[in-house]
Amino acid sequence: MADKTAKYRTEIQQMMYVSGETAEASAETTGMIEEIVRQQVIEMLRQCTEQASRRGSRSISTDDLIFLIRHDQAKVSRLRTFLSWKDVRKNVKDQDDKGAEADLGTGDEPVGAVAGGPVVDTAKKNKKAKVGLPWEVPSFYNQEVPERDDEEDEDEEEMNYATLQRLKKADERTKAMTKEEYVTWSEYRQASFTFRKGKRFKEWAGFGVVTDSKPNDDIVDILGFLTFEIVQTLTEEALKIKEQEDLGKEKSGSEQSGKKRKLTGLFDPPSEGRTPVETRHIQEAFRRLQQRPNKQRALCNFTRGLNRTPLKLF
Repeated sequence: MADKTAKYRTEIQQMMYVSGETAEASAETTGMIEEIVRQQVIEMLRQCTEQASRRGSRSISTDDLIFLIRHDQAKVSRLRTFLSWKDVRKNVKDQDDKGAEADLGTGDEPVGAVAGGPVVDTAKKNKKAKVGLPWEVPSFYNQEVPERDDEEDEDEEEMNYATLQRLKKADERTKAMTKEEYVTWSEYRQASFTFRKGKRFKEWAGFGVVTDSKPNDDIVDILGFLTFEIVQTLTEEALKIKEQEDLGKEKSGSEQSGKKRKLTGLFDPPSEGRTPVETRHIQEAFRRLQQRPNKQRALCNFTRGLNRTPLKLF
């Protein structure tokens, strides 16, 4: 992929750094990742447009996007938490704006009365709301069961386990960093395809070509969340492949030499720095992530000709 068409080289390098790739990747590697992410986004938009047409709607919704990743419960739970806190921040911002206007209007009434209610109601309104999905069982009924504070569903437990695993990986990556490296790592965690780049992202993703609907802010934010997940998953898989390759080279080299590995001494020259992930690692990672379960492959054994499998989302 040429540098002229690459639009997210810097963002992809930052996402790869957060995912464990500390070496600087080449332009070919980041270009290949960008093209893979673009294919994934286009496939999401295509499937969402088909789902919207089945509903008789011309515009896609946030439920259409979440429906595509419904089998990954941990990712769905993280996305629901992201949308819930986004709604809380929006409500707080609106209340702050109304409160500022009320304070400028009159100065005799208390803040709670001017803002439109007691403090208790405001706290309830700002509480993180649970995002409901239309294919879940509670949505089939008109009345909602009141939630208990001490109750925790299976999705949240799975999300907490996945979150702990991610925090463990992040701790392993950052425990040997210096203060400057950790500050850089923290800044790179904010990398995004969509934040303050909405117009560029819409042109890059093919809005208006793949789908005719105009996306709202929630859809763009969800796609920004999913694109970061795609780059992270692809980078982590490529790092595993490269680690296996490096171990194989070390074993083959030690067997060919027929000598024991010499221990590094104080005055030995420094070893070579770690090489970055290359395009072949990205290609192999993409191939492994596109593999189908054995059940799906068994159903195609007795069909004639070649079966073209659709692009698998990850």
